[in-house]
Amino acid sequence: MTSLSNKPLFNQFLSPLLFFHLLLIVLHFVSKSTASVSSLSSPFAHSNSKVKIAEETKEAMALLNWKTSLHNKSQSLLSSWVGTTPCNWVEINCDHSGSVTHLNLSSYGLRGTLHNLNFQSFPNLLSLDLSYNSLSGIINSNISHLSKLSLLDLSANQFTGRIPSQIGKLTSLHVIDLSVNRMTGLIPQDVGALISLSKLDFSFNNLTGVIPASLGNLSNLTTLYLHTNQLSSSIPQELGMLSSLTDLELSTNNLIGVIPASLGNLSNLTTLYLHMNQLSGFIPQELGMLSSLTDLELFTNNLTGVIPASLGNLSKLTTLYLFENQFSGSIPQELGMLSSLIDLELTTNNLVGVIPASLGNLNKLTTLYLSENQLSGSIPQELGMLSSLTDFDLSTNNLIGVIPASLGNLSKLTTLYLSENQLSNSIPQELGMLNSLTDLVLFRNNLTGVIPASVGNLSKLTTLYLHTNQLSGSIPQELGMLSSLTDLLLSTNNFIGVIPTSLGNLSNLTFLYLHTNQLSGSIPQELGMLSSLSYLDLSANNLTSVIPTSLGNLSKLTTLHLFENQLSGSIPQELGMLSSLTNLALSTNNLMGVISTSFGNLSKLTVIYLHTNQLSGSFPQEFGINNFTQLKEFQIFGNQFTGHLFENVCSGGLLENFTTYDNHFIGSIPKSLRNCTSLIRVQLNGNQLIGNIGESFGIYPRLTYMELSYNKLYGELSANWGQCQNLASLKISNNDISGRLPLELGEASQLQVLILSSNKIHGKIPKELGKLKFLLYLYLDGNKFSGQVPYNFEMLSNLEQLNLANNNLSGLIPDLGKCKKLFLLNLSNNHLSKYIPLQIGNFQFLQNLDLSKNFLMGEIPQQLGDLKTLETLNLSHNVLSGSIPSSFDKLLSLTSIDLSYNQLEGPIPNTKAFCEAPEEVFSHNKGLCGNAIGLKACPSTISHNPHVKKMTKVMKLILVFLGILFLIFIFVGITLYVRSRKMKTEIKEARRRTSKYVCSMEL
Repeated sequence: MTSLSNKPLFNQFLSPLLFFHLLLIVLHFVSKSTASVSSLSSPFAHSNSKVKIAEETKEAMALLNWKTSLHNKSQSLLSSWVGTTPCNWVEINCDHSGSVTHLNLSSYGLRGTLHNLNFQSFPNLLSLDLSYNSLSGIINSNISHLSKLSLLDLSANQFTGRIPSQIGKLTSLHVIDLSVNRMTGLIPQDVGALISLSKLDFSFNNLTGVIPASLGNLSNLTTLYLHTNQLSSSIPQELGMLSSLTDLELSTNNLIGVIPASLGNLSNLTTLYLHMNQLSGFIPQELGMLSSLTDLELFTNNLTGVIPASLGNLSKLTTLYLFENQFSGSIPQELGMLSSLIDLELTTNNLVGVIPASLGNLNKLTTLYLSENQLSGSIPQELGMLSSLTDFDLSTNNLIGVIPASLGNLSKLTTLYLSENQLSNSIPQELGMLNSLTDLVLFRNNLTGVIPASVGNLSKLTTLYLHTNQLSGSIPQELGMLSSLTDLLLSTNNFIGVIPTSLGNLSNLTFLYLHTNQLSGSIPQELGMLSSLSYLDLSANNLTSVIPTSLGNLSKLTTLHLFENQLSGSIPQELGMLSSLTNLALSTNNLMGVISTSFGNLSKLTVIYLHTNQLSGSFPQEFGINNFTQLKEFQIFGNQFTGHLFENVCSGGLLENFTTYDNHFIGSIPKSLRNCTSLIRVQLNGNQLIGNIGESFGIYPRLTYMELSYNKLYGELSANWGQCQNLASLKISNNDISGRLPLELGEASQLQVLILSSNKIHGKIPKELGKLKFLLYLYLDGNKFSGQVPYNFEMLSNLEQLNLANNNLSGLIPDLGKCKKLFLLNLSNNHLSKYIPLQIGNFQFLQNLDLSKNFLMGEIPQQLGDLKTLETLNLSHNVLSGSIPSSFDKLLSLTSIDLSYNQLEGPIPNTKAFCEAPEEVFSHNKGLCGNAIGLKACPSTISHNPHVKKMTKVMKLILVFLGILFLIFIFVGITLYVRSRKMKTEIKEARRRTSKYVCSMEL
């Protein structure tokens, strides 16, 4: 049954095949009978006819075989391809012998491959054009059998794979075009053997590797297109041998190295495109020899050096693109000799010096772009002679001086960009003569004076950018005549007076920026007529009165900025009609009253800034009902809002900034915040919010700032805060938080500020906080922490403020020697004991030191005298003893001290901070004295200066030494005196004896 049911389908399939074979058999017999008849008259004719029919049959079979391999729709496009005589088929031409010579199926919409096309069957094919189809797959190597082929065009298909090297055997080729495919791999060296080639186009593929040097052999080549591939390495010198070349395009590759000087030999070259590569080095002087060149494009490379003066010889040059390189030096005067030049673009280089006046000679020039360089000097008057100029850009340079009045002569000018220079003086009245001008861009200069009323004549002007100058006076009413204007930017100037009502006539205006001026008066009702307006920014002025209700008519408005003015009254309910509004900023005004329920219609809002006003009441219920799914920033702080925060504030999951501090909100934190992973900054402090803080917040991968201080939150801190890897600031002071501080908080590796003051947190301070290497401020004061200060706090090398006051901490003050950036250290009102660490004296930036109300004992370290920046010192209510260190004389920055309730004695330092301090700061000590209120004068005038003490000791030693010397001197003196008397007595006795002896001798 199955076979029978399929039989009709089988018969349908066989019928065409049987018919085709029968046809061939009939033709075969006909040819045989014809041949037999012909043989009677001419055997030679019979032989030729037989070969001809066989050749036709062979080519027909090859084409029909290929046709059947194509997609079904493609086969229907070739419906004429039937029978065995291809010469009668569409897009096929044959020679006199009936052999196929031309196959042209360009733009036929064919889909398929060349896999089943037997190129060997077409020995006489001269032209194969399959361009602009959807053919895919590879190009078979047997294409080399098309030995007579003159034109091969497979462009604009989807061929992949490599270019077969056998293509080099097609020596008769004049044109080969494989462009706009997906070919990969290298360009075969064998292509250099195609010596008859006049056009080679491999552009818009994914070819890699080098450009074969063998291409230099193609002496007949006029066109070489290799652009938009991924070719690398350098450009071969051999390309300079292509004497017939007129078009050379190697752009948009990854070519490196220098531009070969040999290219200067290509005397017939008209087009040279080397742009968008990574070429380096200088432009060869030899390019100035290309006398036929019309287009030279070298932009977006890494070329350096100066622009060669020899380029001035290119008398036929119409286009010169050298932008986006690293050229230096000045612009050559010789470029003024390029009399045919139409387009000159030298932007984004490092060109210096002045703009050559000779450029004024280029009377055919339509485009002159010299922007983003370092050009200096003034704008030459001669540029006003460029009568054909349409586009003129000198922006982002260092040009000075005035805008030449001669620019008013450029009657064809459509764009004038002179922005971001240092141009001064006023805007010339003559610019009002530029009747064709569409863009006038003069922003970020030093222009002064008023806006010329003549600007109102520029009826085609669409863009007027005058912002960020020093323009003054009032805004001309005439600007309301610019009926084509779409962009009007006058911001950041010194404009005064009122906003002209005539601006309401600008029905095409989309941008109106008047912010950061000194405009006064009210906002004109007429601005509500700007039906095309998308952006309105009047911020940072002195505007007064109410916001006009007519602004509600601006149905296309997306941005409304009125902040930083003196606007008053309530926010008009008509603003709720701005259905396209995404950005609303009315902050820093004197607005009051409640928010209208109509604001619930603004479902596209992404930014709401209402902060710093006097708004009151609760937010409309409509905010909670309608999902603000696009909301990213919500800032309403500094008002008098009451009631609850609306629950769906993060219903779209895009909220990044939620800032409501300093209001009177009550109730719980919106539930939608818990899973709002987009959050970056949250400030809810200064309200009366309640709820369990542990249940209100989740994990926020982008969060950097969280402040919940001064509310009524309770519960324990969640370990989730430690998983907020970008959290830099966490402030939750002055709430009713209890429990222990989670150890996981030490995993918040980016934390810089941690303020948990005035809560009821107890237990030990986790040592894990010592891992927060970026921590700057740590405030845990006013809690119930106990135990010791973690020893590893010394690792907090970036710490600037440490406040652990008013807890139950005990033990020693830890070594904080590595915290050398500290400028506040407050450990007061704890149970800390023992001594003040000497290392505190190393904190060279310390300004505030409070160790009061502890159990510290011993002497005050001399090292504290090294704290040269110390301003406040409180060591009161301890058990410190001894004298105040004499080194305190060096604390010249000190303004406030308190040493009361200790056991200190001796003189106080003779500095202003001590001498002018109130008496209570010294009270309840053992015996302080000195020149201060409430203290007795010290009994001795001997200074306690260590240097004086040292000198005193020296003096005592000297006196003792002198005393000993004196005693020795007396002893020696007496001894000598006694011996002298004894000797005298002995001498007298000797004389007496001698006298008696003489007398006896005389007798």
